Amino acid sequence: MSIDARWRSEFPILSTCTYLISNSLGAMPRAVYARLTDYADTWATLGVRAWGQPHGDNPTWWELKRAVGDKIAPLLGAPTGSVLVHENASIANSILISALDFADTRRNKVVICDQDFPSDVYSVTRNLPPHMEVVMIRSHDGISIDTDELLAAIDERTRLVSLSHVLFRSAYIMPLAAITAQAHQVGAQVLFNGYHSVGIIPVDVTAANVDFYVGGTLKWLCGGPGGVFLYVRPDLLPTLQPRMTGWFAHQRPFAFDVEQFDLRDDAYRLANGTPGIASLYAIQPGVEIIAQVGVEAIRQNSIRQTTLLIDLAQRAGYQINTPLAADQRAGTVTVNMDNSYAISRALLARNIVIDYREGAGIRIAPHFYTKDEEVHAAISAIGEIIAEGGWKPFSQNRAFVT
Repeated sequence: MSIDARWRSEFPILSTCTYLISNSLGAMPRAVYARLTDYADTWATLGVRAWGQPHGDNPTWWELKRAVGDKIAPLLGAPTGSVLVHENASIANSILISALDFADTRRNKVVICDQDFPSDVYSVTRNLPPHMEVVMIRSHDGISIDTDELLAAIDERTRLVSLSHVLFRSAYIMPLAAITAQAHQVGAQVLFNGYHSVGIIPVDVTAANVDFYVGGTLKWLCGGPGGVFLYVRPDLLPTLQPRMTGWFAHQRPFAFDVEQFDLRDDAYRLANGTPGIASLYAIQPGVEIIAQVGVEAIRQNSIRQTTLLIDLAQRAGYQINTPLAADQRAGTVTVNMDNSYAISRALLARNIVIDYREGAGIRIAPHFYTKDEEVHAAISAIGEIIAEGGWKPFSQNRAFVT
């Protein structure tokens, strides 16, 4: 049974289009308007005092990065105080890599895979010391990663394993627990990217003993851009010595001491400079709604609707570049056919909002607010576009791909 009816009115865009792109940008909750008004009112009435004075139900601006992190923490099974919000994943990754100890030259290996989101690869590998070797595990089918091959690559030379929890092109769920266990067995640490997992599948970093986990609010958490969360396993926090840092990480920031830098002992140890406060307000309504709906309920609805999508696409004869097994896929179904890029543009022209990824196809991502009729409509529209040649006007236009 769908859970959309109770919540659809909370998302304005759902009344204007068929929105099937929550894997890229979740629909904006109506309550964001009020939260941004709160931000503006706080700035307008308190001015600089907002840094140290609460306003209504909102904490001080100084405390906001951790306060919002505490709202996100239960959605990934993390304890209070272990999650801090950053502006984007590249910043969070760079801070974390700068904080790790790579002095043991016997551990000179970092394991990644070729299906990771490029920005993660850039921000992790470009910040490594010169002696580190990057080992890339490659997909054999463009959908999944061979688990045995991956685990075999994590050996006694490995310092860090940096992987996506869910692969962005195919929605394949990586075996988080097995990867973590293998890494810890050989003395390595793990960093997972959870952009395509938190909010659409159950995640429990504590149960899996994950070291580090970076995710974002703009997709399945409906929190918009500017909200990236960094989890650090609490016992590891004191071991981290970030070189990429700022005054928010200082124990006495208002001492303005340029001679000595004493890192904080809490999650702000990995903070940097002054944060974007407006986005910290905008993040919260989506996170709160996901918590109310419940990730378990969202997951069951997602399995049902992605199964429906796959069934309809297979009947139409389209290639499925997403795992067919429900326990191996997250919330996205990627379908491919001849002229799929042009077809994706024709879908957008019909106000059916999806996206396209090179080398994969058209990504269709229903969320808990999606009607089953919208799933049917998307696949039917693809058939009509193919039958009528509606893709042809878009065949030469390879502009920005959403």
